[in-house]
Amino acid sequence: MTTRALGLPAAKFILLIASGGLMLGTLSACSDQSSAQERGGPGGGAGGRPTQVGFITATTTSVPLVSELGGRAVAYETSEVRPQISGLIQRRLFTEGSYVRQGQPLYQVDPSLYRAAVNQASANVASARAAAEAARAKANRYRPLAQIEAVSQQEYTDAAAQARQATASVAQGNAALETARINLRFTTVKAPISGRIGRSLFTQGALVSSNQTDPLAVIQRTDPIYVDIQQSAADLTTLRRSLASGGVTPGSTQVRLKLDDGSDYGYTGTVQFSEVVVNESTGTVTLRASFPNPQGTLLPGSFVKAFFTQAVTPNAILLPQSAVQRDIGGDAFVFVVGPQNRAERRKVVAERTYGTDWVITGGIKPGDKVITQGLGTLKDKAPIKPVPASAAQKIAPPPPGQAGAAGAGGGARSGGGGR
Repeated sequence: MTTRALGLPAAKFILLIASGGLMLGTLSACSDQSSAQERGGPGGGAGGRPTQVGFITATTTSVPLVSELGGRAVAYETSEVRPQISGLIQRRLFTEGSYVRQGQPLYQVDPSLYRAAVNQASANVASARAAAEAARAKANRYRPLAQIEAVSQQEYTDAAAQARQATASVAQGNAALETARINLRFTTVKAPISGRIGRSLFTQGALVSSNQTDPLAVIQRTDPIYVDIQQSAADLTTLRRSLASGGVTPGSTQVRLKLDDGSDYGYTGTVQFSEVVVNESTGTVTLRASFPNPQGTLLPGSFVKAFFTQAVTPNAILLPQSAVQRDIGGDAFVFVVGPQNRAERRKVVAERTYGTDWVITGGIKPGDKVITQGLGTLKDKAPIKPVPASAAQKIAPPPPGQAGAAGAGGGARSGGGGR
């Protein structure tokens, strides 16, 4: 086909062919440049620009080992009010649920029989004293008579023995009188300790005795109050081994509480002692702590949660939980900034948490730069651009020239499409 057949001059036909080739070359170059940008820069893939990551510098600190254990409140003192004599209850002298003081009268038992016993014992003492005086007088008279042999020595010996027997009878009578007075005093049942008294289990007119099974009432002292904390014997053994090996140091004996409604108890307690035996049914050891309880907030039997520092881990490193990852085997690892700004995977020892951080006791050392941001697709030995995790990341707009070129290219393509 000739240019004349198309109706075009030869010069214009050649110019059109050249322009089309130039446009195709420009589009091919733009496509190659766009593909390179999508691959992360010139070369793309592994040879692309480094990933920007945020890091923190590892530092050592002392981390307390805080134990959270369940416990129950126990009265500081508990006393069962029991009668020590037998008789009918005449009156109840206290208000149920009130606070009573040591020595305060609680019940009045019929004292009639015991008052009569006191009178009888008192009369017996008076009789024994009279007999003793007569016996002593007789022995005193026989003494000089026996010396001059006016009476036999045996008669004087018998008179002296009778005087001593009469004196012993007076002592026996006094003991019986004291017992009768004590029993009479026991007809008024008094509070053995100070504390809060519960309900009365016996009413007026009830017959009570010293050997009965049930107490009259129960008094409990709740200020201060004990909290019995249950800890696993295995955990306690592990803690003692750690203390013996020097891995941890002893903590504080101070204890904080959370009540059963989740609120904090306003007072701090102190661990008093640990039981020396393990409960066979639960496998736990009881730790007892003492707390002030002036408002009576803690009641005996209440369930609480106790928080206290049993030990302190020295020279530990705290890392955010987002920085610590685990492999399929469950081993913990982190990425650190390695030589030549490449990511380096490190296996670490992370056995427990403290707040929102992992407690690291091995695998990294102070001064290591641990990566905490940009871990999504990070791999070992990958090139990175490390910046402090607290630094603000600036996003710059594209240069004005590139934006104008993109607009011009779009206009050219639009114009081409028009043609």
